[in-house]
Amino acid sequence: ALGVLTALLQSNVDYSPTLIGIEEPETALHPAASAALREVLTHAAQTTQVLVTSHSPDLLDHRGIDANTILAVISEGGETKIAPLDEAARSMLKDHLFSPGELLRMNQLAPDRTVIDSQETEQIDLFGETRS
Repeated sequence: ALGVLTALLQSNVDYSPTLIGIEEPETALHPAASAALREVLTHAAQTTQVLVTSHSPDLLDHRGIDANTILAVISEGGETKIAPLDEAARSMLKDHLFSPGELLRMNQLAPDRTVIDSQETEQIDLFGETRS
C-alpha cells in the first residue's frame, strides 16, 4: 500500500509524472480501505493520467464513478479484448441504479460487443490513422 501511495502522490513543483500504471492496487489491502485508496486514485488523476487494473468490486463500489473511465476486459479464443462498457452497463451507471462494483459482483461489466467486433476488422495504426 505504501508503494502505491508513493507512486500516486509523487508529484512536486519540479516534476510530475505523465502516466502512472498500477496493477491491482488493492492487493494485500483490507477491503475496508478501498474507499481511501479510491480517493487517492481520484486525487492523483486530477494532475496525472492514472491507469489501474483491478478485479476488486470493493475498489469500484462507488456510484460516482463515471462509466467513461472504465474499460471492460474479456478473453476469447486465447485473446484478451478490451473495450468501453456495453450500453446496458453504461445506462445502469448513468442512472445510478448500481455502482460499478455492484455490477462487477453480478458479472454485468461487459465490453461493448460492437467495439470488440470492429477491432477484429480494423487495424489501428498507433502513429497515424485507423485503417480498414
